[in-house]
Amino acid sequence: MESDPNGDEKVPGDEPPGLTSTFPGQLRNVTDARLVADDYLCELARTSPPGAAEHWDDILLVVTELAANTVQYAPGPFELRIRPTFDGVHVTLRDSSPTPPAPRRVDPAHGAGGIGWHLVHALCHQVSVVVRPDGKDVHAFLPW
Repeated sequence: MESDPNGDEKVPGDEPPGLTSTFPGQLRNVTDARLVADDYLCELARTSPPGAAEHWDDILLVVTELAANTVQYAPGPFELRIRPTFDGVHVTLRDSSPTPPAPRRVDPAHGAGGIGWHLVHALCHQVSVVVRPDGKDVHAFLPW
């Protein structure tokens, strides 16, 4: 058995099963995805609390940024998946565009935008994109 820093015993497999949720791809679904992710993290925290409070916020920010990018650049439905890993949380966002995200130069003087993809990379241990014929999966691994 593993022990957490608080001395509580963790039994492998006690975590809730992963989350899979599909959204139609409307603007309000960015908030919906964040709320669904927050509910899942509440459930996960009951058996496996986060190592630091900011991990929770970081996961929600990544979910929000990925969902916002999807709604803006990949019209149509998207799927959010979250599952616990041995050392964190794996977030996957599947959308309908086979075009991988590209970092843009952040230029506040000429309008907002461009910072989301940089934030995702800054907050995650690892980010990868798997292109499929009918879209792509963006995988983000974060600490928990």
